[in-house]
Amino acid sequence: MRTEWKLQIKDMKKRYRNGDGVEHINIDVAPGEFLTMLGPSGCGKSTILRTIGGFLQIDEGDILLDGKSIKDLPPEKRPTAMVFQSYNLWPHMTVADNLAFGLKIRKMNKNDIAKKVKDGLALVNMSGTEYKYPTQLSGGQQQRIAIARALLLEPSVLLLDEPFSALDAKIRAQMREELKKIQEELHITVVFVTHDQEEAMVLSHRIVVMNKGVIEQTGTPNEVYDHPASRFVASFIGEMNFVNDGDKVLAVRPENVLLSEGDKAGIRHGSVRTVMILGHYAEVTVDVNDQIVKAYVTRQEADRFHPHDEVSLQFTKMFEYAA
Repeated sequence: MRTEWKLQIKDMKKRYRNGDGVEHINIDVAPGEFLTMLGPSGCGKSTILRTIGGFLQIDEGDILLDGKSIKDLPPEKRPTAMVFQSYNLWPHMTVADNLAFGLKIRKMNKNDIAKKVKDGLALVNMSGTEYKYPTQLSGGQQQRIAIARALLLEPSVLLLDEPFSALDAKIRAQMREELKKIQEELHITVVFVTHDQEEAMVLSHRIVVMNKGVIEQTGTPNEVYDHPASRFVASFIGEMNFVNDGDKVLAVRPENVLLSEGDKAGIRHGSVRTVMILGHYAEVTVDVNDQIVKAYVTRQEADRFHPHDEVSLQFTKMFEYAA
């Protein structure tokens, strides 16, 4: 059993005047871990992140960093750094001045600052932009600068609040890859917030799945995908079919639906609605007793199926939940 945690949140509660918020939050984060809080808008994930950073005061419980309580410290006194969705760069400052700002407050000498700024820009592949202003950079470039600025403070924990959600899909994918590389190189502890389950799956060591202020499940990406603890987790992580079956609901991922031509005795039957080619694989939707079931097949298999064909379905793996 691990005894030395980098970050611990113990039975934390934070409520707003309208009643929203979180309570009974217990999270342990290991040194060098990339932990992602995942859930829909309003589920409480950003609230938790802001309490760690000191931007929100908690009502009950405690937050420990390296075994010491930080719940009463203001943001500037906490060994954390936060990167926001909106970048929060100062538009009147050059890139170099944006990066140097926090280091100057710490009374670092000019030569050390200059070296750190240079190293920070190299780390995020932005060398040569020292004298540009934020408005001269793309969104992805600005976010790289924001991440570099946070890293230069050498935080004990890096906090990231949906940092890529304003970027287009291609740039977002590139930024994920770069962030993962940086995190592994520096072995820094990261707490990341997103509503994008794909982002959580590719970046995280562990995922905390949240819903309506409650933690539904904590586990590795494989654990929450292969063994969802609740119907909500099953529906939120990856694609999932939900098929009514008497007094229960069967949850089946499209890759666990096997299709064969014609009606075969003893298994489910349906009629093909659509066949869509999605690059290296195809998605076949089947009408089964007025319920739509989605199946993933290879491009080669897809040639066997056409709209209105009668097919048989087998579920190779499924989960059961109360109807």
